[in-house]
Amino acid sequence: MRISLITNLNNTTPLESAIRDLSEAREGGFARLWMTQMPFDVDLLTVLAAALREVPDIEVASGVVPIQNQHPTLLAQRALTLNIIGGGRFTLGIGVTHRAVTEGMWGISWDRSVKRLSEYLDGLLPLLAHEPADAPGELVTTRGALQIPDAPTPQVYVAALGPQMLRVAGRRTAGTITWMTGPKTLREHVGPTLRGAAVDAGRADGSVAVAAALPVSVTDDVANIRSLAAEQFAMYGHLPSYRAMLDREGFAGPEDAALIGDESTVSAHLDDLRDAGVDEFVAIPFDPSPEGVQRTRACLRAWAS
Repeated sequence: MRISLITNLNNTTPLESAIRDLSEAREGGFARLWMTQMPFDVDLLTVLAAALREVPDIEVASGVVPIQNQHPTLLAQRALTLNIIGGGRFTLGIGVTHRAVTEGMWGISWDRSVKRLSEYLDGLLPLLAHEPADAPGELVTTRGALQIPDAPTPQVYVAALGPQMLRVAGRRTAGTITWMTGPKTLREHVGPTLRGAAVDAGRADGSVAVAAALPVSVTDDVANIRSLAAEQFAMYGHLPSYRAMLDREGFAGPEDAALIGDESTVSAHLDDLRDAGVDEFVAIPFDPSPEGVQRTRACLRAWAS
């Protein structure tokens, strides 16, 4: 199981924070950094276009870019352009975001999200592969071609948790990136649904991957860090898609999903995730102290080695 990190941009100094986070992850021995795109943040791909020129020798992935507010052609242009700048180090993570964002902020219907994703991929995937798109749809229509021949095609991951989304991801993309999803659910639901869809589509064994993102803290002060996790990640206990994953796992709240404890405890949690079929653990160290972050990263590196 590969170990990666995930972080978010600083809206005041986005480029500086991205360069710092990429540099620290690379110097810490991590091969990939996932970076979030929240709907109220600066534009991630714009920032990465500058940051990847400054920091070589580390991969980066978007976790994740919402699809409803941009056309597939626009996203394909941006992703291919970024992969020229980054020398093929970019992985495109996409998702359908939440109803509160889609309808509340953008005024776009969230209904029929599975169909929207499927039609979006009908246009996006050919364009990323340097092929013309001819994909008329009920919700999304994409036609035409791009002329960016030297851009490496990025892998595409879908933020998929429900069975229909997972089947779309398994049939058509490189895999899924999950959040607030525990080992039982990853082992019994996410992995089998994703990989089963890949097999049904005639794809090769190992053609899809499960990347699982969770908060993690190596600490001796378990009670206080659990309280911090409950406070910091509280909203994910209320958003329906994540609430469903917590319920499936039998977790009362996000603090139960977090990996918290000393080195041996967190290492055992990592073993559980590996044994559940996770291909990439995407860690969110959330201890507020620099010492706690360093201790957590050291534990992750030691487990990976």
